[in-house]
Amino acid sequence: MSASTTNTAVIALGGNALAPAGENSTIYDQFRHTRESLDPIVDLAQDGWNVCVVHGNGPQVGDELVRNEIARREANPLPLGVLVAATAGWIGYMVQQSIENALHRAGSDRDVVTVITQVQVHEDDPALAVPTKFIGQALTEERAAELQSEGHASKRDGRGNLRRVVGSPVPQAIHELRTIKRLVEQGTIVIACGGGGAPIYQHPTKGWEGIDAVVDKDLAAAVLARDLGAQLLLILTDVDAVYAGWGTPQQRALPRLSVTEAEDMDRAGAFGEGSMAPKIRAAIDFARRTGGRAIITELASGRRAVRGEAGTTITAETA
Repeated sequence: MSASTTNTAVIALGGNALAPAGENSTIYDQFRHTRESLDPIVDLAQDGWNVCVVHGNGPQVGDELVRNEIARREANPLPLGVLVAATAGWIGYMVQQSIENALHRAGSDRDVVTVITQVQVHEDDPALAVPTKFIGQALTEERAAELQSEGHASKRDGRGNLRRVVGSPVPQAIHELRTIKRLVEQGTIVIACGGGGAPIYQHPTKGWEGIDAVVDKDLAAAVLARDLGAQLLLILTDVDAVYAGWGTPQQRALPRLSVTEAEDMDRAGAFGEGSMAPKIRAAIDFARRTGGRAIITELASGRRAVRGEAGTTITAETA
């Protein structure tokens, strides 16, 4: 079924929305959280938008690494890049099935499909040597020390939790863009760039090769939205808006920001690396390159944010 409008929205859904921080989520919990997270996606689809969904995998790929470590004497461990693709498969299955069921209940016959996506990066990206991307659940001090002794970095996130961090190269291009674009233009709801997409680089003799890293899903979503010609990038996270003075008694929500204002705040270190900073940079990149709207808000406020009633809207114009 074709959508009734050419407007396209790319929705970036955080992995923490499916496995909230502090919860030791079973797969059944994650299915439940997935179903609870779909309202903004279904709302936009019902309003006639073409929709592409990008999801994170931070908690999930961290758990897969733990499984690797536990089972390494019984089965050969898988590298991080392969685990990104694996989580994109099963999380995509979970999101796809949940969207299909929600659309059916709403009386819609829109098709939904998951595309396992590779994202092109530079092999020599300096970000690969500076771990900033949070993955996995909160760690104890003892476990963080063990990981450190094994050569794995960890640091505290915006909530003060110790978590493992890995390299996160900047996405340059979406490898399966043509396929995704054709599907979206047909009105199919596409789940793509799962976990930011599996990072790949061009080897001089072997062709495309994987890299053991995790691409930030918000930055990947911005590249995808730009190259799809989307009008809207909606980044759904666990806070209702972007804040000035976050974590202080003076914190205040910012309903609108221009690209220039957002860049000034980012340069001043107002946003946490590995958490809000990539979302801001993704929004800046999309708004500047396309003239479209980028919105950062919480799941529950998605539809209201699209109407300008919630969240933080970032545009190229002066706020």
